Amino acid sequence: MRYCLLKRLIPTCGDNVFVGRSVEIKNWDNLTIGSHVSIHKQCYLDAVGGIHIANDVSIAHQTSIISFEHTWEVSALAIRDNPVKASPITIHSDVWIGCGCRILAGVEIFSRSIVAAGAVVTKHVHANTIVGGVPAKPIKTI
Repeated sequence: MRYCLLKRLIPTCGDNVFVGRSVEIKNWDNLTIGSHVSIHKQCYLDAVGGIHIANDVSIAHQTSIISFEHTWEVSALAIRDNPVKASPITIHSDVWIGCGCRILAGVEIFSRSIVAAGAVVTKHVHANTIVGGVPAKPIKTI
């Protein structure tokens, strides 16, 4: 049922896509998903800046992928009322994102990479790399 809904609401959705229960998706029209993708339970995706997920990607439970960031430059406004800056996120093919990760705006995760559980990704992840930590840093080359 979730897959059928996804196919209808986003511009591009491949085959064999699994969406777990309690997954929250905002700004559906800026989300594209390839084939053989799994998004496990309790993930949060906000695609206001655009999120592109390629083929063969697994996103473990309780991961957040947020394609915008808050600004604070307008001092006359409370920080919460300052404008947001949208930046796209791209997750290339053959990527595994562990549970409880945070993928922040403007990040590109290149092919055959692993993001370790609990990592906060603030910068690009090179191909064939395992990253982990807060903020995420390379741990090992695959």
